[in-house]
Parts: sequence; C-alpha cells; structure tokens
Amino acid sequence: MAVCIAVIAKENYPLYIRSVPSQSELKFHYTVHTSLDVVEEKISAVGKAMADQRELYLGLLYPTEDYKVYGYVTNSKVKFVIVVDSSNTSLRDNEIRSMFRKLHNSFTDVMCNPFYNPGDPIQSKAFDSMVSGMMVQAC
Repeated sequence: MAVCIAVIAKENYPLYIRSVPSQSELKFHYTVHTSLDVVEEKISAVGKAMADQRELYLGLLYPTEDYKVYGYVTNSKVKFVIVVDSSNTSLRDNEIRSMFRKLHNSFTDVMCNPFYNPGDPIQSKAFDSMVSGMMVQAC
C-alpha cells in the first residue's frame, strides 16, 4: 500500500517521515515537499468555495510515473501525505481514506501525550508501529 507516510507541521516542516525502501528516502522527502504546493492550492480552493468546508481528505494530489501522492489536512492545518506505489491498482479511494483516519487517530494520541511538545518531531513508538503496520499491510 504505502511506500512513504509523512506528517507535516502547520509551518510546512516535517514532524515525521517514514519510507519503506530506505535507500530512496531522499527521493520521498522531495516528493512530499513538492506535494505541499498542491496541498496549499487545494486548501485555498476549499476556503474560497466554502462548499464542503470541513472535508479533511484532499484526495489524489498528483500522480507520477511510479507513485501516487494523496493528501489530508487536519483542523489544526497539520498535513498528512501518503505516497502509494502506482502499480497497486487494487487500492480504492475508501481504503486511502481509512488509512488517513487511522493516521489521524494515532496522531491525536501523540498530541494528547503530556510529554510531547507540539512542533517537535514525532518519536512515539506506538505511532511508529502503527505506521509500520500500514506499510507492511501494503507490501
């Protein structure tokens, strides 16, 4: 399913990035960074339209030759980006939504930890194991 999962802070710096083939980690950092422009475009378009004001799921941000990049924004403007292998054609939109829901719930658990300072990189073992589970489930 997912080859890279990233959590990006409101100020557009990474709180957490994990990729499956660790040798192409830099490539995924670049992919996530370039997707932030599309996320900002979609957020501003939703803000102007006011049609579906609280739709957190942004959908497919952009496809590349090898990957598809999906986005999600929380109410506090924290962005989640999931990069999926393009060869996985069996993956449906509702499965991507459920991945984002699981990621958001786990992120909420991290934020509720009294020892976590908002804005610091996420180093929670529970969050990391949940992300690993989402990536293993995919492969």
